[in-house]
Amino acid sequence: MPPRSRACIRAWTSSATSERTRLNLTQRYRYLYKPLVFVAALAPFVWLSCAALGLFGLSLGADPVKKLEHECGKTALNLLLITLSVTPVRNLTGLPQLLRLRRMLGLFTFFYAMVHFTVYLVLDLELNFRMLGADIVKRPYITVGFTALLLLVPLAVTSTNGMMRRLGSRWQRLHRLVYLIAALAVWHFYWQVKRDVREPLLYLGILALLLGYRLLRWQLRRAGRAAAASGAVTSRSGSATAPGRT
Repeated sequence: MPPRSRACIRAWTSSATSERTRLNLTQRYRYLYKPLVFVAALAPFVWLSCAALGLFGLSLGADPVKKLEHECGKTALNLLLITLSVTPVRNLTGLPQLLRLRRMLGLFTFFYAMVHFTVYLVLDLELNFRMLGADIVKRPYITVGFTALLLLVPLAVTSTNGMMRRLGSRWQRLHRLVYLIAALAVWHFYWQVKRDVREPLLYLGILALLLGYRLLRWQLRRAGRAAAASGAVTSRSGSATAPGRT
């Protein structure tokens, strides 16, 4: 067999193997990792539902409404921070497929935030919308939390592939609201706690690390682009001033 034919066969085999590996990885994320993440994200809701109904010996304690509110809100905050962790983990591990999980985590964040608000409105306020308006105006931590919930709505609505294509570059600018939402959510948690603020401060520290990582990456990319542009200008200037051929 001619050497050229053997080289073509090796290249084709390598390409086929690479494609097969990529498909296997895609299938694992679709049929294994995503279902596992779905089950893990849904587990707190199932546990709280069973406890609310008194199933399997579970209980929400002496104040079940406050317990439901607190646990749903805290789960929403946990998932929000996990969602923000996907990009740093992807960059540090070199696993771009992790981005396939981000949309699901973000939608579960919205789900738990809505359950948190629904428990507050239906079970705590008993659908008293006048009291709801008064709380939003007079109680700052509710004002902050309600603002974060409202900002989550357009992110959830525009999370589909169709909306990504329709909005184009505006989609990414819109979804940067998640950083503001995370800050408001931690602020809401901090103000809600009366005495021991160690846990809210822990969440604040985690959020600061996640945002600080993004700021550092942005500064490094900006410096890299500036260096590349400077090098291009220097190269063009050198070519312009070089003596012509004789």
